[in-house]
Amino acid sequence: MKIKFLFSGLVLSGFLVFCPATMHAQQQEPDEITLTDVAFEEHFFEALKQKGIENYDKALQALQQCMELKPESPFLYNEVGKNQLALKHYTDAEAAFKKATELDPENRWYWQGLYDVYYAAQDWNRAIPVVQKLTKWRKEFYEEDLVSLYMYTSQFEKALALIDSLDESVGQSDKREMYRLQIMRQERFRKPKKEMLEEAIKKNPQEESNYLELIFLYSESNQEAKAEEVAKRLEKAIPDSDWAQVSLFKFHLNDNEGDKASESLFRVLQSEKIDLKIKHRAFNEFLIYVKNNPQYNNNLEEAISYFDDAQEINVPKEVGKFFYSKKDYERAATYFEKSLEAETDDIETVELLLYSFEASEQYKLLLEKAEYYLELYPIHSRLYYFAGFASNKLNQFKEAKAFLEDGLDFLVEDPELEAGFYNQLAIASEGLGDSKRSDSLKERAAKLLKQKKT
Repeated sequence: MKIKFLFSGLVLSGFLVFCPATMHAQQQEPDEITLTDVAFEEHFFEALKQKGIENYDKALQALQQCMELKPESPFLYNEVGKNQLALKHYTDAEAAFKKATELDPENRWYWQGLYDVYYAAQDWNRAIPVVQKLTKWRKEFYEEDLVSLYMYTSQFEKALALIDSLDESVGQSDKREMYRLQIMRQERFRKPKKEMLEEAIKKNPQEESNYLELIFLYSESNQEAKAEEVAKRLEKAIPDSDWAQVSLFKFHLNDNEGDKASESLFRVLQSEKIDLKIKHRAFNEFLIYVKNNPQYNNNLEEAISYFDDAQEINVPKEVGKFFYSKKDYERAATYFEKSLEAETDDIETVELLLYSFEASEQYKLLLEKAEYYLELYPIHSRLYYFAGFASNKLNQFKEAKAFLEDGLDFLVEDPELEAGFYNQLAIASEGLGDSKRSDSLKERAAKLLKQKKT
């Protein structure tokens, strides 16, 4: 009785649509009915158990015994399909799910199983009609998959039509937008789209989105002059369009029009409509421009101020890193100091600042700043190294020796830095007249570096 109770629960919660106690009752003796049903249930639950512990072959054996008793049960073929799919026997899984759909074509899950097979086998062409069938039950859910399948099979017209439909019914998505961009990179789609957008702009010159899409299409096909012309038309038609300035900013930079580029950049940075990522990208482009046009340093400073409240981006630090990578160490130091005004406890920026002073040979500043930050971070070994290095450069060998020996006490598993300490101690010892110790320290440093290489 317990087994039959459990089995009835499956009937209610799953997809089993028969009653073993009454099926074919007129053709069988009562004792045969009971024995058959009990045997069936035992085999079926054995199949479920074996599948649960991933013994798929044993599960299939149990299901075969079930099918000998109930050969036309679609749910049995569904279970066979699941086990064959788990074994990656795609042909057998396909056959099982197909049989299940033939026996019960209105059960969504049998079609889903068939789709799972085609998806696992990456058989996109055969997956498409199955997914089209599945849209009967969950239209927009499966249409999302259908877009991908059309893309995989290069059916771009169908994909684009479905993208437009979904954008209208459920709103845009990043994935569909990516697909749209891939499609629109093909010239056969661009030309009619451009013509359509030009006509749409004539009919409704106040619709900003048409200008933006047309600018993108021209830019993607390297027609920068036409893209710039559309951006200027947008600015004229909608003077308060912030998006027009995003495009115009790029064109002004390309034309080496620094003043106009600055004006457009500030419009972009002030806008509440434009995403922070786009603002940051525009700022980075301006930063590269200023590297070769230092007369716009003041404009760069003003642009940085727009990011003061951007918690996720430390713009002065990023600018400092940019100039540091270009070996413009003095400008790098300026921005690292500005960054530290906002984030005083950023030890990475402290080190970058000190490296900048070292590289630009500003040894007095290096010593001054190293000593200042040692007050804040008294166990940070690299600060002692900077202080010792700067003291050596200033011929203050006694002070250098004290800094370096103190710093060694806080050094933890950094062979390269440790070798640097010994080299600087060697210089300090030489400066203090202890050549023998100096030679010993140099040997020790060389040994550490050799070990690091091996």
